[in-house]
Amino acid sequence: MTNGGEREGGAQAAFMEALHAREGLRRAVLQKIVVDKKLRGCTFEIVTDAAYTPDDERAAAAAARAAVPRCLGTAVHIRKLVADPAIVRRTILEYLDHTHRAAAACIHAEDIDVRIEEGTVRFALGVSADERTFFEKNEQLLPGIERMLSHNFCDRFVGGLADKQKEPAAEEEEEEEEPFDYRPARSFPVVDFQPIDEPNVPKVATYLSDCDFQSSSLTICGQIVHVDARETKPKTDAAGNTKPGRPYLRFTIADATGRMTFSYFPRKKTEEKIRALQVGDNIVCTGANELFNDRISYTARYINRGAPPPDFVPEKRAGKALPTRYTKVHPEKLTDYNQLDLFGQTELPEGLVKNTFVVFDLETTGLVNTPAPGRTMDAITEIGAVKIVGGEIREKFTTLVDPERSLSEEIVKLTGITDDMLKGAPKIGDVIGDFCKFCDGCLLVGHNVQFDYKFIQYYAAQSEYAFEHKSYDTVSLAQGQLFLPNYKLNTLADYFKINFNHHRAWDDALTTAKIFIELIKAKKCLPNA
Repeated sequence: MTNGGEREGGAQAAFMEALHAREGLRRAVLQKIVVDKKLRGCTFEIVTDAAYTPDDERAAAAAARAAVPRCLGTAVHIRKLVADPAIVRRTILEYLDHTHRAAAACIHAEDIDVRIEEGTVRFALGVSADERTFFEKNEQLLPGIERMLSHNFCDRFVGGLADKQKEPAAEEEEEEEEPFDYRPARSFPVVDFQPIDEPNVPKVATYLSDCDFQSSSLTICGQIVHVDARETKPKTDAAGNTKPGRPYLRFTIADATGRMTFSYFPRKKTEEKIRALQVGDNIVCTGANELFNDRISYTARYINRGAPPPDFVPEKRAGKALPTRYTKVHPEKLTDYNQLDLFGQTELPEGLVKNTFVVFDLETTGLVNTPAPGRTMDAITEIGAVKIVGGEIREKFTTLVDPERSLSEEIVKLTGITDDMLKGAPKIGDVIGDFCKFCDGCLLVGHNVQFDYKFIQYYAAQSEYAFEHKSYDTVSLAQGQLFLPNYKLNTLADYFKINFNHHRAWDDALTTAKIFIELIKAKKCLPNA
């Protein structure tokens, strides 16, 4: 085992030495090696902070080949990522939010000072006097942040603590930007490769749906769905001479995740083969993805034949980081004096006290909560939620939502919500991030919970947030414990002598929370606990 570990370490050291010999990769970082046992190959994921060339890519591919046994295939995927203070600051916040919740509660964006000095990035976490002891006792916190940043960027990182600055006056506060979305782009190996333009190009392609970043060398792969010949506009010089336009091709290709349209200027030696490509053919292209007129535009340098694996199923992309601040909807503290009488006399079950729950309810334009052909997805008109902490209802989250459509007469009668009430309300894309943040780290509760859960999951996905939570249904809980003529919310409320205004999300959520607490008290534990 020792010899094997030494050989592996030596191979990795030789690989990094070969990378750093190239100018474009002299500060590159090996972020990870992904091994695909099924395809018997491995992909080297590399981050660099400098512009790199096709020659650098070929050198990296050769170094990877030399570092891996011949029985395995190899591929190299290079991504350019330059650290700047804003990106480093947001990356630290996301890391703390996922690994050090207690520290994350103390540290905000304005508390992190970042300074870049010739390859060394110094960061300091601003802490108050009573927070400092906690951070100093957690001896692995700062080294952990340094390791995480060194793994994601090409710089050396040094961290420390500083005295927290005073809060700026409200009028001086700047609106905080969304967290930097630094999720790695997904990729797949190219199969059935046949060279046309250039044989020495990467054999790993980025998902078309993930090609939303700038890169001087991006490889994509898919099936041609459209191609046509075009010509650039003629140019007239100062003497009045007109130079004809330059011919080029416009391709549109698709993979299982999306499609992309791009330009390609043929080379004389391969032009005939390129023009012979037809709709339905699979191609792999390497080129530049650059910002042009405020839009990312791709131009192919090389086109070859190649295809996604025949059994290619896209892997699910990780959700983007939740907002670091509430933007449109801010939770409010809630004191419900009625619950002091309702719940104060009985000892609460451990599962109810030690977990945090978000009990939520929605009002919608209809019942369609899953997109399907021939059916229009209904919209959310109101979100109401409360948070149970330590067995008590402590916070509320409530907002009307502009559905961007007119309400039916039936829905207006059912909910009491009218089109006029929704004028000026935020759209779902503006509030879904706040609601996902409110639910972060919590168990969910609802009355017929899966109906509302599917709405939130769908609209969260539209904004690229992952919404995955364990949930409890007060309908099934009540059915397992009570013998009633039905298990509607108002029937359960009557049983527990709870008064409420039915069919408004906020009131339904509060009532459901009270019912949930009573049901768990009676059961004496959480289901499946």
